[in-house]
Amino acid sequence: MPGRSWLETKYWKKRLRRVRNALARRFFDTRTGRRLLIENIGPRVVSMTVDAGDHLMTFSPSDYIGRKVFRKGHFEREHVDRLIAALRERGLTRKDSSLLEIGGNIGTQTVYFALSGVYTHIVSIEPDPRNFPLLQANIRQNHLDERVTLVNCAAGENNGQIDFFMNADNHGKSSAIRRSSNDTKISVPVKPVTEILADLALDPAAIGLVWMDIEGYEPVACRSMAPLMSRRVPLYMEFTPLFYGPEQTRDFIAALAGFYETCLVFFEDEEQEMRVIDLPGGIDQYDVLFLP
Repeated sequence: MPGRSWLETKYWKKRLRRVRNALARRFFDTRTGRRLLIENIGPRVVSMTVDAGDHLMTFSPSDYIGRKVFRKGHFEREHVDRLIAALRERGLTRKDSSLLEIGGNIGTQTVYFALSGVYTHIVSIEPDPRNFPLLQANIRQNHLDERVTLVNCAAGENNGQIDFFMNADNHGKSSAIRRSSNDTKISVPVKPVTEILADLALDPAAIGLVWMDIEGYEPVACRSMAPLMSRRVPLYMEFTPLFYGPEQTRDFIAALAGFYETCLVFFEDEEQEMRVIDLPGGIDQYDVLFLP
C-alpha cells in the first residue's frame, strides 16, 4: 500500500537521523571533533559557554584562547597549579592575602586562582574591550563577584590614555606594543598600579602575589609598582626577551635585580632557581617567579 511505503520511508529516515546524530555527538566529544567544530563555527556565533567541570567559561569562538578552552576544557590551568605548588613549597602563601592579576584576559586564570582558595581576594586588571565583558561574565556566572574586583584599564606609568593594539586572532596577544601591521589600534585608559590599589583602598601589604602577562609591557608596569616590589612581594610574569630586545632585556633584568635577589624559572620540563641577575636573555620567552 502507498501509505505503508510512505510511513516506512519516514520511519527509516528518522532511524538514520538518530544514528547519524548519535555518531556525530560521539565524534564531536573527541579532541579532534571539538577542534573541527570550533574551527569551523561561523562569525554569527559571537560567544559560547562550556561546562568545565568545576566552573563555567564563556569565550569567543574566534579567539585562540576560547578555541583552546573548547578543545581542552581549560587554558593552561596547569601553569596556575604549578605556580601554587611552588609557592606553597616555599611557604609563600599567606592567609587572607590578595592576588593582583595584571592582564586578566577573559578570566581563565582568575577563575583557577579563585577556585584554588589560596587568595581571599583577587584584583584583575584588563584593558581589552573585547575581553573585559567576557571577564565580567565569567566572574559573575561562577559566583565570584564578592571575591574578585575587576578593573578595566591598562597598567602603566602615567594616568591617562594609551594606544592599544588588538590582535584579531589571539586576544591574549593584544598589547600596548604593536606587534603586527594587522593589529587594530584603539585608545584605552591607563593607570599606575599604585593608583589602582589606592582607588580600591587596598593596602599593598595585603598583596600576596602579583601575576602578570601583558605581552611585552611588563617593564613599564613594573615601574608603576615600585612600592610593591620594594616589599619584595612575590612576582610572577611571562618574561619575553623576544619582545624586549637585547638592550631593554638587560635593563629590565638589572632593574628587577634591584628588588629581588633570587627567582624561580619555569622551563617546560623543569624549574630552576637562580639569581635574578643571571636570568637568561637569549631565550625568547619563559615564566619566572621572583622570590622575596
